Amino acid sequence: MKIQHTIMIILLASVAFAQKYSGDEILDKVDEGMTAQTKIFVAKMIVHGRRGSRTIESKSWVQGTEKSFTEYLAPAREKGTKMLKLGDQLWTYSPQTDRIIKIAGHILRQSLMGSDLSYEDMMEDPHLNHIYTAQVTGEEMIADRPCWVLQLTAKTSHVAYHTRKIWVDKERFIILREYRFAKSGKLLKTTDITDVFQVDGRWYPKRILFKDQLRKGKGTEFILESIKFNSAIPSYLFSKATLRK
Repeated sequence: MKIQHTIMIILLASVAFAQKYSGDEILDKVDEGMTAQTKIFVAKMIVHGRRGSRTIESKSWVQGTEKSFTEYLAPAREKGTKMLKLGDQLWTYSPQTDRIIKIAGHILRQSLMGSDLSYEDMMEDPHLNHIYTAQVTGEEMIADRPCWVLQLTAKTSHVAYHTRKIWVDKERFIILREYRFAKSGKLLKTTDITDVFQVDGRWYPKRILFKDQLRKGKGTEFILESIKFNSAIPSYLFSKATLRK
């Protein structure tokens, strides 16, 4: 009888813990870990195509959710290419043509440098709670980590992905897996975070595998080489004039 009573207490405690946070509260905590006043990071993107792999290196400066500037460092044919985001507008600069091009309309859905990411993915507001409502639908283990499973539903129709399914690490409040769906329910993209690290007291993705389910190939790995939070960034960096410098 005592054993049954103990088991009942443990089960009740587990249920209480599972109900400690609502879906929206979990999403708030995820956003807290992923966003900052500023971010400066160096990254490597490995595109695994049908005919082999290629690596693209870049450095990015991000201010809040509205401004970002990226300069591509390698390989040689991509070196000097730059990208500027200001609010809902995006421009790219190519040193080969010495032209600044505004990326808009259907072009936003096109692949970024042949990767599994689109320009639209790069434009997305990093605060998921601005775009989606969240509901806890279950619990699963991902890479030996207990996770909440959340269903995200878009608040408006003007989004790239109408619904998402995410797996959030219960202890570290970081997304370890994500499925992105069209309004029709068709699976468009998947992401798997295969490595994380701790910086400035927060857990952050180190290595992410993106897979566009509508493309052939083995996906695109995004590897974060280094990152600094809340460092000063000169305001002139976020201007179209900087694209040609």
